[in-house]
Amino acid sequence: MDTLSRDSNSSGSVLPLVGVIAGALGLILAIVALVKLSTLQKTVAAHDAEIPRIASVEGEVRAATAKTETDLKALREGVQNAFNQYGEQLGVINGKIAKIEEAQKAKPVAAKAGAGPVTGVLNADGTYSIAPGDTLAKVARKFGTKLDAIEAENPGLDPAKLKVGQKIRIPKK
Repeated sequence: MDTLSRDSNSSGSVLPLVGVIAGALGLILAIVALVKLSTLQKTVAAHDAEIPRIASVEGEVRAATAKTETDLKALREGVQNAFNQYGEQLGVINGKIAKIEEAQKAKPVAAKAGAGPVTGVLNADGTYSIAPGDTLAKVARKFGTKLDAIEAENPGLDPAKLKVGQKIRIPKK
Protein backbone atom coordinates (compact mmCIF):
# COMPACT_ATOMS: atom_id res chain seq x y z
CA MET A 1 0.00 0.00 0.00
CA ASP A 2 2.91 2.06 0.29
CA THR A 3 2.97 2.60 -3.44
CA LEU A 4 -0.68 3.50 -3.47
CA SER A 5 -0.29 6.18 -0.96
CA ARG A 6 2.68 7.57 -2.83
CA ASP A 7 0.67 7.64 -6.10
CA SER A 8 -2.15 9.41 -4.34
CA ASN A 9 0.21 11.96 -2.92
CA SER A 10 1.91 12.80 -6.19
CA SER A 11 -1.32 13.06 -8.21
CA GLY A 12 -2.89 15.20 -5.53
CA SER A 13 -0.20 17.86 -5.83
CA VAL A 14 -0.65 18.29 -9.66
CA LEU A 15 -4.40 18.66 -9.65
CA PRO A 16 -4.49 21.74 -7.51
CA LEU A 17 -1.80 23.33 -9.71
CA VAL A 18 -3.85 22.61 -12.86
CA GLY A 19 -6.91 24.07 -11.14
CA VAL A 20 -5.03 27.26 -10.24
CA ILE A 21 -3.75 27.65 -13.82
CA ALA A 22 -7.25 27.09 -15.26
CA GLY A 23 -8.69 29.62 -12.83
CA ALA A 24 -5.99 32.18 -13.75
CA LEU A 25 -6.71 31.65 -17.47
CA GLY A 26 -10.41 32.06 -16.82
CA LEU A 27 -9.74 35.30 -14.92
CA ILE A 28 -7.54 36.66 -17.74
CA LEU A 29 -10.18 35.78 -20.35
CA ALA A 30 -12.85 37.47 -18.26
CA ILE A 31 -10.77 40.67 -17.99
CA VAL A 32 -10.12 40.70 -21.75
CA ALA A 33 -13.82 40.14 -22.41
CA LEU A 34 -14.73 43.05 -20.10
CA VAL A 35 -12.31 45.39 -21.92
CA LYS A 36 -13.70 44.36 -25.31
CA LEU A 37 -17.25 44.77 -24.04
CA SER A 38 -16.45 48.27 -22.77
CA THR A 39 -14.97 49.26 -26.17
CA LEU A 40 -17.95 47.78 -27.97
CA GLN A 41 -20.40 49.68 -25.73
CA LYS A 42 -18.62 52.98 -26.49
CA THR A 43 -18.82 52.28 -30.26
CA VAL A 44 -22.52 51.40 -30.05
CA ALA A 45 -23.19 54.56 -28.03
CA ALA A 46 -21.43 56.67 -30.68
CA HIS A 47 -23.48 55.01 -33.42
CA ASP A 48 -26.68 55.49 -31.44
CA ALA A 49 -26.00 59.24 -31.43
CA GLU A 50 -25.52 59.22 -35.22
CA ILE A 51 -28.71 57.32 -36.09
CA PRO A 52 -31.09 60.30 -35.55
CA ARG A 53 -28.79 62.52 -37.63
CA ILE A 54 -28.83 59.96 -40.45
CA ALA A 55 -32.63 59.86 -40.34
CA SER A 56 -32.86 63.67 -40.52
CA VAL A 57 -30.40 63.80 -43.42
CA GLU A 58 -32.41 61.13 -45.21
CA GLY A 59 -35.56 63.24 -44.79
CA GLU A 60 -33.78 66.32 -46.15
CA VAL A 61 -32.52 64.37 -49.16
CA ARG A 62 -36.01 63.08 -49.94
CA ALA A 63 -37.47 66.59 -49.67
CA ALA A 64 -34.75 68.01 -51.93
CA THR A 65 -35.32 65.22 -54.45
CA ALA A 66 -39.06 65.90 -54.55
CA LYS A 67 -38.46 69.65 -55.00
CA THR A 68 -35.92 69.01 -57.76
CA GLU A 69 -38.34 66.75 -59.62
CA THR A 70 -41.06 69.40 -59.35
CA ASP A 71 -38.68 72.12 -60.56
CA LEU A 72 -37.52 69.98 -63.50
CA LYS A 73 -41.10 69.29 -64.53
CA ALA A 74 -41.94 73.00 -64.40
CA LEU A 75 -38.79 73.84 -66.38
CA ARG A 76 -39.62 71.24 -69.05
CA GLU A 77 -43.14 72.61 -69.38
CA GLY A 78 -41.89 76.21 -69.57
CA VAL A 79 -39.37 75.39 -72.29
CA GLN A 80 -41.97 73.43 -74.25
CA ASN A 81 -44.44 76.34 -74.01
CA ALA A 82 -41.77 78.77 -75.21
CA PHE A 83 -40.96 76.52 -78.19
CA ASN A 84 -44.66 76.26 -79.00
CA GLN A 85 -45.05 80.06 -78.93
CA TYR A 86 -41.98 80.55 -81.13
CA GLY A 87 -43.31 77.95 -83.55
CA GLU A 88 -46.61 79.78 -83.78
CA GLN A 89 -44.83 83.08 -84.36
CA LEU A 90 -42.66 81.52 -87.08
CA GLY A 91 -45.81 80.25 -88.77
CA VAL A 92 -47.34 83.73 -88.71
CA ILE A 93 -44.12 85.29 -90.06
CA ASN A 94 -43.86 82.66 -92.81
CA GLY A 95 -47.46 83.43 -93.80
CA LYS A 96 -46.69 87.15 -94.02
CA ILE A 97 -43.55 86.48 -96.07
CA ALA A 98 -45.54 84.29 -98.46
CA LYS A 99 -48.12 87.08 -98.90
CA ILE A 100 -45.37 89.62 -99.61
CA GLU A 101 -43.75 87.28 -102.15
CA GLU A 102 -47.11 86.74 -103.87
CA ALA A 103 -47.68 90.51 -103.97
CA GLN A 104 -44.23 91.03 -105.51
CA LYS A 105 -44.90 88.40 -108.17
CA ALA A 106 -48.24 90.00 -109.01
CA LYS A 107 -46.70 93.43 -109.73
CA PRO A 108 -46.17 94.09 -113.43
CA VAL A 109 -42.53 94.31 -114.52
CA ALA A 110 -43.08 97.08 -117.06
CA ALA A 111 -43.57 100.56 -115.72
CA LYS A 112 -46.81 102.40 -116.22
CA ALA A 113 -46.81 105.31 -118.61
CA GLY A 114 -45.27 108.39 -117.05
CA ALA A 115 -44.08 106.47 -113.98
CA GLY A 116 -40.38 106.81 -114.87
CA PRO A 117 -37.82 104.51 -116.42
CA VAL A 118 -37.81 100.77 -115.83
CA THR A 119 -34.81 99.87 -113.68
CA GLY A 120 -32.85 96.66 -113.15
CA VAL A 121 -33.25 95.42 -116.74
CA LEU A 122 -31.01 95.28 -119.80
CA ASN A 123 -32.41 97.64 -122.42
CA ALA A 124 -32.58 96.81 -126.13
CA ASP A 125 -29.74 99.24 -126.90
CA GLY A 126 -27.31 97.29 -124.63
CA THR A 127 -27.57 99.65 -121.67
CA TYR A 128 -28.60 98.80 -118.17
CA SER A 129 -30.75 101.06 -115.99
CA ILE A 130 -29.47 101.14 -112.40
CA ALA A 131 -31.97 99.77 -109.88
CA PRO A 132 -32.25 100.67 -106.18
CA GLY A 133 -29.44 99.01 -104.20
CA ASP A 134 -27.29 98.29 -107.27
CA THR A 135 -23.52 98.61 -107.15
CA LEU A 136 -21.14 98.05 -110.05
CA ALA A 137 -20.00 94.81 -108.41
CA LYS A 138 -23.62 93.54 -108.24
CA VAL A 139 -24.22 94.51 -111.88
CA ALA A 140 -21.00 92.75 -112.94
CA ARG A 141 -22.08 89.57 -111.14
CA LYS A 142 -25.57 89.84 -112.62
CA PHE A 143 -24.22 89.84 -116.16
CA GLY A 144 -21.23 87.56 -115.59
CA THR A 145 -18.63 90.16 -116.44
CA LYS A 146 -15.75 91.85 -114.63
CA LEU A 147 -15.98 95.15 -112.81
CA ASP A 148 -12.99 96.48 -114.76
CA ALA A 149 -14.75 95.71 -118.06
CA ILE A 150 -17.82 97.74 -117.00
CA GLU A 151 -15.61 100.67 -115.93
CA ALA A 152 -13.70 100.49 -119.24
CA GLU A 153 -16.99 100.49 -121.20
CA ASN A 154 -18.21 103.56 -119.25
CA PRO A 155 -15.34 106.08 -119.05
CA GLY A 156 -15.87 108.81 -116.47
CA LEU A 157 -18.35 106.71 -114.48
CA ASP A 158 -18.04 107.28 -110.71
CA PRO A 159 -19.09 104.03 -108.95
CA ALA A 160 -19.79 105.95 -105.72
CA LYS A 161 -22.32 108.24 -107.42
CA LEU A 162 -24.65 105.76 -109.15
CA LYS A 163 -28.26 106.93 -109.35
CA VAL A 164 -31.44 104.92 -109.79
CA GLY A 165 -32.43 104.98 -113.45
CA GLN A 166 -28.91 105.95 -114.62
CA LYS A 167 -27.94 104.05 -117.79
CA ILE A 168 -24.60 102.31 -118.12
CA ARG A 169 -23.23 100.22 -120.97
CA ILE A 170 -22.70 96.51 -120.35
CA PRO A 171 -19.76 95.02 -122.29
CA LYS A 172 -20.55 92.23 -124.68
CA LYS A 173 -19.16 88.82 -123.79
